[in-house]
Amino acid sequence: MKWFVGLGNPGKQYESTRHNIGFMALDRFAERHSIKITSSKCKGLLGEGVIGGQKVYLLKPQTYMNLSGESMRSFMDFYKASIEDLIVIYDDLDTPFGSIRLRYQGSAGGHNGIKSTIAHLGTQSFNRIRMGISRPAPGRDIADYVLHTFSKEEFAGMPAVLDRTCDAMEHALSHPFETTMAKFNA
Repeated sequence: MKWFVGLGNPGKQYESTRHNIGFMALDRFAERHSIKITSSKCKGLLGEGVIGGQKVYLLKPQTYMNLSGESMRSFMDFYKASIEDLIVIYDDLDTPFGSIRLRYQGSAGGHNGIKSTIAHLGTQSFNRIRMGISRPAPGRDIADYVLHTFSKEEFAGMPAVLDRTCDAMEHALSHPFETTMAKFNA
């Protein structure tokens, strides 16, 4: 079993914001594999399917970004899921837009969704796909930036970055995460 968690905020007003790129990636992956993320469970929206003979769960926490870890902990407790089978997908200011970076441990780096994840999982060691959103121009408020929609140029590049993220997710289903990191961080 593998479980993927895309971070974001619920509600129409956040749907196309930079902070919701994790939700967008999960939606694209679900579409590729005909998985419906509609079940309201574990403080989130949950979808499940089988890909290449492996059970896969897709979780979109509905707790708002700052409390994402609550939903993950609820999922872990209910499904007896292991952290080793988890991959968290989220936005990253320190990665250029259009790029993804895979890691298997590290600090929150100021990301409140990851702070909550670390607090509720009790470890900084979990697999993650950081999707680049770049930093705002100097002087611009970071909260405003991440809760704002992508530019027209960024929207034009969005299909490619979502597809690359989905490719990494698919690769991780049948390969060790270190192998996936080596392939997609290159």
